[in-house]
Amino acid sequence: MMAKTVQYEDEIARLRTSIAQCRICRDAPLKGEADRLPHEPRPVAVISTKAKILIAGQAPGLRVHDSGLPFNDASGNRLRNWLNVSRETFYDPDKFAIVPMGFCFPGYDAKGSDLPPRRECAPRWRDSVMQAMPQVELVLAIGHYAQTWHLGQRRMKTMTETVENWRSYLQTNQGVPVLPLPHPSWRNTGWLKKNPWFEEYLLPVLRQNVERLLF
Repeated sequence: MMAKTVQYEDEIARLRTSIAQCRICRDAPLKGEADRLPHEPRPVAVISTKAKILIAGQAPGLRVHDSGLPFNDASGNRLRNWLNVSRETFYDPDKFAIVPMGFCFPGYDAKGSDLPPRRECAPRWRDSVMQAMPQVELVLAIGHYAQTWHLGQRRMKTMTETVENWRSYLQTNQGVPVLPLPHPSWRNTGWLKKNPWFEEYLLPVLRQNVERLLF
């Protein structure tokens, strides 16, 4: 058991170094030079040998890009409220692994909204990261892109339908249980008001599972 733990720690140390040095979205963009990331990449990910909960988000926003700290914004405040945990607990790598689908801030679209996660990132890194964290017992899949990757063909047509179907993903024999969540962005405040079942039924179960796995 000790040998395996050391093996995973060594692998994660190598992954952290490689991910920090990754510049694939700038130097080898999938769609060619016109799709090159227009700013210096700053990969943000928290990979852990001990955390039993993986937060699988979308991609860092500008504030996270500037600070290097995932969910260091209003969305993070709402997410921590959903989880019922403090900032100290949230940023403890022994408690939570935080690995978005895209490690770098993708920039803005013409309307000023964050672009989707870079397409180069997940195919290059996701499988290696997941294999290096076999201790994970729950994946919190935040948003469409994370749900697509972690649920595959089990994902429903829309994000709302997928989150509504949360019980089937949580109570499963197909790998690590996945709990799909909407993004905690202020842009989804209207969605939360239209879907009161999220706070009434899903959040209590989310908090119970988080408490069980943390303590």
